[in-house]
Amino acid sequence: MLASAALLAQQQPPQQQKKLETTRPAKPAEQEPPEEDESLKLEEFALNPLEAQKNITAGDFYFKTKKNYHAAARRYVRATKWDPGSAEAFLKLGEAEEKLNDHAVAREAYEKYLELSPDAKNAAAIRKKIEKWPAVKK
Repeated sequence: MLASAALLAQQQPPQQQKKLETTRPAKPAEQEPPEEDESLKLEEFALNPLEAQKNITAGDFYFKTKKNYHAAARRYVRATKWDPGSAEAFLKLGEAEEKLNDHAVAREAYEKYLELSPDAKNAAAIRKKIEKWPAVKK
């Protein structure tokens, strides 16, 4: 087919030759990769104390009612991302991680809590508690 088109183009006057060239289909454009799966995108967090409080409430439900400390810890982590200045979220994250015997994460959460709320009523008890745990290697 290409050979016959080339032969025809040679026999045609130059003006008709241009018409043949312009009527050919263009090379297919490179296809863009498909969009990412929305569920795999990283979630972006912006300061949102209301959303943080919702996650704390959900975490409390898992912690107190269901005794599901993993789910509670996940909710408290989300709360700390929505509001990094929420001392309550860090305190509860520390409590949940302590129940899971993950003392390294619990220590980090408690230290952040103490940084945000150094004069809290339970500050001395928390400091005493984390001093008993083995030191964290960084």
